[in-house]
Formats: sequence, structure tokens, C-alpha cells
Amino acid sequence: MNGFQVQGWCPGALRPMESGDGLVVRVRPPLGRLSPDQARGLAAAARAHGNGLIDLSARGNVQVRGVTAASHSALIVDLREMDLIDASPEAEQRRNIVITPFADAETYRLASALADALVQMPPLPGKFGFVVDSGPMPVMGDISGDIRLERAADGQLLIRCDGAALGAPVADVAAASVELARWFVDAGGVGDGRGRMAALIGRGVQPKGVLTGTVAPAAKAVPPQPGLVAQGALVAVAFGQMRAETLAGLADLGPLRVTPWRMLLIEGVSVMPALPGLITDSDDPIRRVEACSGAPACLQGRAAVRDLAWRLAPQVPMGRLLHVSGCGKGCAHPGRADVTVVATAVGFDLILNGSPTDAAMKRGLGADAIDLRGLF
Repeated sequence: MNGFQVQGWCPGALRPMESGDGLVVRVRPPLGRLSPDQARGLAAAARAHGNGLIDLSARGNVQVRGVTAASHSALIVDLREMDLIDASPEAEQRRNIVITPFADAETYRLASALADALVQMPPLPGKFGFVVDSGPMPVMGDISGDIRLERAADGQLLIRCDGAALGAPVADVAAASVELARWFVDAGGVGDGRGRMAALIGRGVQPKGVLTGTVAPAAKAVPPQPGLVAQGALVAVAFGQMRAETLAGLADLGPLRVTPWRMLLIEGVSVMPALPGLITDSDDPIRRVEACSGAPACLQGRAAVRDLAWRLAPQVPMGRLLHVSGCGKGCAHPGRADVTVVATAVGFDLILNGSPTDAAMKRGLGADAIDLRGLF
């Protein structure tokens, strides 16, 4: 009833993914940053070659929606002129790196060294990724990544396997990342072209020698919310989706850093912007809801979900999370939520304290019959 297809790979710019509203073209900004000219150009390209909708992904990337087979090649030309494209689909897939938006100069240096070392790595599964959380404040404990660069409480740099509690002190990030990626493959982490580090570690397999984890990473801070930070202003958009005009307006305010929390950090500003479509209040109830595109924008969506998510948002208390998913795949939030509502072929399933694949307490509900009051 909750049938869905797991693709095993993520869309890119050179290898887009078909969706209900056209091709989804994922742009991976180098080091997670967009200059004002790049952001402005990306907004113009989304209007010219797509449907004008832009998504912020949970991997710190930007997606142009509604691209057609006829307009895709022209979009690639524009992206190449903006230096937002890789040399090949293979290079694009390898560059699956999430960088803390609070990065300092040293963190960007480490991330650049890691990016340069990707060509030395063996073929890795399509969803295999890296997290660079070595900035002045560790914040990406909730962000998925197979190989993680972090710091211990005393500031020493660590490389850690996802799923392992301890990391290994490291001096040469590039060499250690290549060695750990090779170990992952040699240790049997890949099966049928797929595989994740946490699953390998979960089987009791551990790297040896200098890659053996011996040091705990520093405690992670809670994920940030919209507001002013030392680097500028964090702003959100509902469900991570905005009009191209919103991105163009943000480009006029300064350089942008793309975050994995579906927010953008505007560098160097000291006042929260007042642009249409932005969420600037951390207490906004829509920030307590995760919702995918749903039908008809997603081919696997069983029902439209965002109107339902808007209606239910005021019923979600502070500190709690609602996930409204168009199918059992749960792309917007694969993990657990306080309440999960999943569209099926015969209505909506309601799940408490679980993920979209867990057992439901109620099944086959009509959208109008869903009421969350008293469930939190």
C-alpha cells in the first residue's frame, strides 16, 4: 500500500531526475556558497528554463524544478557560465559534500582539500557523502554523511565514520579521506552499487591503524533556526521551496551560504530582511513541519500534501515535529518524527513517534479527518 521506488542515486545538473512537474536539476554550489551574481543568474535560469520554483535540499544544494528535455541543455550552458557545473556526471556525483554554513577560513581550506581529493577515491555509492563540520561551532550532528570531519572538544581535527562514536585524529584530511573511502569499499561496504557507512559500522566492522576511532567529537549544538548569527542572517522558506524572485531578492543583499536545514545564510547583514516568502521568525509553526512536494509534483506521490501540512502546522507545539509525506519513502524527513502522516493509495496513515515505514496507529484517513490535537 505504501509502495515506492528507491532510486539509489540523487539528481544532479548533468543527470537530472524526472518528476511530476518536469526534470529536477540539482545544483551543488562549490563549498556551499553562491556569489550575488551566481544567485541572480540561477534565479534567471530557473525562470527561463524551468517553472520558476527553486528547492533547498537537505544536502545543502539548490534544485531547479520544471525543466524540460528541450530546455535542459540551455540551462546547462547557463550553469557552466556561472561556474556551477562539474565536468561530468561522475564528478558531480562524487562532490557530495555538506559544509557547515558557519565555516571559517580553515574549514573552507579543509573542504577544498577534500573536494580536490575526490578524484583519487574509488567508485562510491550514489548517496555516499561527506560532512565537514569542523567550524568554530559543531552543528551538523543531525545531518547524514558517511565520512565526517569534525573537531574534538580540545579543537583537534578528527575524521569519523558515520555510525561510530569515536573519530581518529587527522593531519592530512585529503589523504585520510581517500584511505577511509578505500577501506569502506574493501571492507564490503558496497553491495549492488549501494551502501552506507553506518550500515557497515553497524555490522561490527571497524577501520584499523591510524583510522581507528579513539577520540570523541565535541558535543553538537542544536540545529539553528532563522535569525541573526555572527556570519549574517539565517532565513528559511516554507518546505524549502521558493520562487526565483525570492532568490534574486536575496542576491541583492549579499553572498549566500546554502545550509542543510533548507535555509540560506546571507553573509554580512545585521538586520533580518523583509522579503515576501521568507520565514524570519524561529517560532513560525511551519518550521515545525517537514513536507515533500507530494502529488502531482512528485511521480511517486500518492496525494497532495502541502496544503494539508499548512493546515496542520498550527497544531504542532513548540519543540515537536510533524512530517507529512506523499508516500512511504519519506524523502523530506526519512527519520523519526513526533507525528508522521503518510499518503497511501486509500488515504493517509498516522504514525506516532516513528518514521514513514513504521506501523500506523490509524489508517486510511481522509485529509479533512486528520486532527493532531491531543497527540503531542
